[in-house]
Amino acid sequence: MTDRNRNLKLELTWVGKDHRPRLEPRILLEEAERNYTAVVRVTEEDQFENILIKGDNLLALKALATDERVKGQVKCIFIDPPYNTGSAFEHYDDGMEHSLWLSMMRERLELLRELLDDNGSIWISIDDNEMPYLRVICDEIFGRGNLIATFIWRKVDSPNDNKVAITPDHEYVIVYAKNYNKIRFKRKSDPAIADAYGSIDQDGKRYRDRLLKKNGKNSRREDRPSMYFKITAPDGAEVYPTHDDGSPARWAAGLARVQELVNNNELIWKRRIIANKETWVPYTREYAPDNPERPFPTIWNDLTTMRQAKAHQRIIAPNVESFDTPKPEELIQRILEIASNPGDLVLDSFAGSGTTGAVAHKMGRRWIMVELGEHANTHIVPRMQKVIDGSDQGGISAAVNWKGGGGFRYYRLAPSLIKYDVRGNPVINPEYKAEMLAEACCKIEGFSYDPSQAVWWQHGRSSERDFLFVTTRYMGYAELQDLSEEVGPERSLLVLAKAYDREGDVFDNLTIKKIPERGAGSVRVGP
Repeated sequence: MTDRNRNLKLELTWVGKDHRPRLEPRILLEEAERNYTAVVRVTEEDQFENILIKGDNLLALKALATDERVKGQVKCIFIDPPYNTGSAFEHYDDGMEHSLWLSMMRERLELLRELLDDNGSIWISIDDNEMPYLRVICDEIFGRGNLIATFIWRKVDSPNDNKVAITPDHEYVIVYAKNYNKIRFKRKSDPAIADAYGSIDQDGKRYRDRLLKKNGKNSRREDRPSMYFKITAPDGAEVYPTHDDGSPARWAAGLARVQELVNNNELIWKRRIIANKETWVPYTREYAPDNPERPFPTIWNDLTTMRQAKAHQRIIAPNVESFDTPKPEELIQRILEIASNPGDLVLDSFAGSGTTGAVAHKMGRRWIMVELGEHANTHIVPRMQKVIDGSDQGGISAAVNWKGGGGFRYYRLAPSLIKYDVRGNPVINPEYKAEMLAEACCKIEGFSYDPSQAVWWQHGRSSERDFLFVTTRYMGYAELQDLSEEVGPERSLLVLAKAYDREGDVFDNLTIKKIPERGAGSVRVGP
């Protein structure tokens, strides 16, 4: 096989696919005056460390992907991205040129995958317009073997536009695991399953007796000769597996398992007529499960629709323009019931009106939401305040007995670390104070921001022996020599300085760089 053939793969291509913006990892700035918490703790399960980020979601995701407290920790991601339908949504640019939409999704999905826990999953709402292309992109990013399912949910429950031949009554939710072999989804409770167990024993437990003989496909003796053997009946007769027409069959279990049933006295013997002859027939007894459940189906037509979601929006936010396509809280509840547990971290980077956060909060999950538009303030903040106060009794509130509680922190993206002076030279943004500068440099260099209270030069770390130090001062040779001696031979230090003596490059345990050159030369600044 030639190298050319060996590198061939099935993929979706589009204009601009090979162009990848180099993003400046931004830091998040808390706006404490916008934080909100309940006046009192309602339950011991109240969640307070939730995060709402206002800003470009690509930059926000990059910030989260360089935060060790979040990277690889998200159990469930739900996103409802723009569908690229050309519908001219007020709150979204929902009519991007096709290749731009594909690039937009690819960049974000790659970062979202980094944020997922190894046993986490991502759920993406989409319609017919881009669904097939989104599936192929997700196959490339998450791996085709990590596809869980494509769910269909009914979004309308009233007559649609009568002017068209076919009306779109449904949308899709595409689901991928980060690692299919580690995913553990919950099942749907179904008490009706117990009805299939038609008998009741002396203890009141429902049960059914099942033939030990194999029925249906591959049930003949020649299909599995090793599973054709005798069993001794209660009267000492030798019983072999036999179909009703008298032809040789096979048992549904092997010799070792059958012997175990015999030893434990777990076979149920009944007299039956087979081939016009009364004979003993062995059964096994199967009891109904204590909590009968089944897998969730992939077609969901039992949930509330966008009509109810819009009505809920008008109640909780009567003075702002409603979203055209809000998702009902019951849809998000179904997803979080399947894919997460109380206390798990849930993320939505296209937060819209804040439904994901509202539902996660009511269900006792921790959440992170990212939203670019001003409606982060006009829609999401007031909604979450009502949730926390307990005054939002719509959506799933009654179903989960929501009484309020918890809180969230509000963040915005910091401006770019680098600005340009009148001559076009890169300089440190004067808005960056010392702590902001150190944290930003940690993100750019891939270090964890972890300032030491005891060691003045430890602003960040990448391991127990590798550290980062940031200064806007000029570092002369003598200062670098003193610093090298303090760091010692067992540790290494990356020094980011505004300027330094080039002769300081001789110290083996120090790596020295200039901040503006690093910032301007390795990342894209802006927006």
